Amino acid sequence: MTAPIINVRDLSKLYRLGGPSRPNRDLRDAFNDLLRVPLKRLRSLRAEPTTDDETFWALKDISFEVARGEVLGVIGKNGAGKSTLLKILSRITAPTEGRIELRGRVASLLEVGTGFHADLTGRENIYLNGTFLGMRKREIDNKFDEILAFAEIERFIDTPVKRYSSGMYVRLAFAVAAHLEPEILLIDEVLAVGDAEFQKKCLGKLDDIAQHGRTVLFVSHNLAAVQKLCNKGLLLRDGKIVSHGSVGETVKEYLHKPDQRSEGCRFSTDTRRGSGWALITDARILDETGRAVSSLPCDRDLTFELTVQTMDSSAQSTLRGLVLELIFFSDDGRPVLSLMNVDDAAAPFPSADACLVRMRLAAPTFVPGRYRLKLFLGIPFLQHVDEIEDALEFEILPPEEPWRPYELYQSRGIVCRKADWACEAQSRAVSHG
Repeated sequence: MTAPIINVRDLSKLYRLGGPSRPNRDLRDAFNDLLRVPLKRLRSLRAEPTTDDETFWALKDISFEVARGEVLGVIGKNGAGKSTLLKILSRITAPTEGRIELRGRVASLLEVGTGFHADLTGRENIYLNGTFLGMRKREIDNKFDEILAFAEIERFIDTPVKRYSSGMYVRLAFAVAAHLEPEILLIDEVLAVGDAEFQKKCLGKLDDIAQHGRTVLFVSHNLAAVQKLCNKGLLLRDGKIVSHGSVGETVKEYLHKPDQRSEGCRFSTDTRRGSGWALITDARILDETGRAVSSLPCDRDLTFELTVQTMDSSAQSTLRGLVLELIFFSDDGRPVLSLMNVDDAAAPFPSADACLVRMRLAAPTFVPGRYRLKLFLGIPFLQHVDEIEDALEFEILPPEEPWRPYELYQSRGIVCRKADWACEAQSRAVSHG
């Protein structure tokens, strides 16, 4: 059986944040404390944290293996321990406990400029990084033109990198890490620094690296890119492994929020106004199983269930003729979409004093983000029977099964739709000039 290229066993990392320091009373106390500092530091190497110390386990008892040629996507919320894990694997920081075995040359791209010397030029840093990877000058020479072409900074290659913008920095850093052919490539969420075109280019290069059998650990919040590039996933939560397996199942576990989705979002009537002879008495969002939720991925149907009833006990009072409108707003207050029950000829209110309304918005729905729902019951421009601002607040999550290799941003629109496309090959017209 082939040994894994990365083997992590019982890995833990403890950070000591420290307690409040005691102010010096006078110059003599300050001088005495200065003399005692070396002894204190020596003792602190062996001492366990005291109760006065505030400690934080960034990672706790992490164990996993990565096979040669595997592309592992590491996901989790901010503070889950993703970057700490990559820093330990890169030997930037040492673990508190545990063991790591790496069988191959490691290149890492963790922060803008990691591994670069600010006073050296871009050209010199390419050779410096290659040397760190154990490559010979001839190997670097053979890759130099490819690195330069990818980074697109030819004019500045002999300029000290301390004068580079963050975008130029990350272009060169990624080009070096991706083209010098390490056996193991560690990449943190640094691609967010580049522009959209550069991110597209980097994702294409990572896809090419994965196809050629090199081992990649890819940390990203871009779930679409993780699912496209990676064949395995590792989910961290509070410094511990929650899921490790196929990337699809790992992403589903990440998107599942039991603390939110099982409770549902609160129906608020604080802003209710109108004549009030009929009211919307309840509103909920349901998932595909009929459970009340407060968040759903954008590639899942969005179903709303509302209860409407008259407040008049007389037999002549019915809901017939009223209109129910759902108006969706983005979190910054922009109106996004308006839907009415009369849009569907088969869904008018019945001649009854109560009605259960269910409305389904087919996936894909909205670009990931937070949204608010306004409810209106009445006859538009004529009679306001019940009107509730911010009746529901809910969250749309990234897709569970992405169809794009790039994230969906609200800057490109709010409503998330697919269209029918057709591309037909044609002969190029030849001009006769």
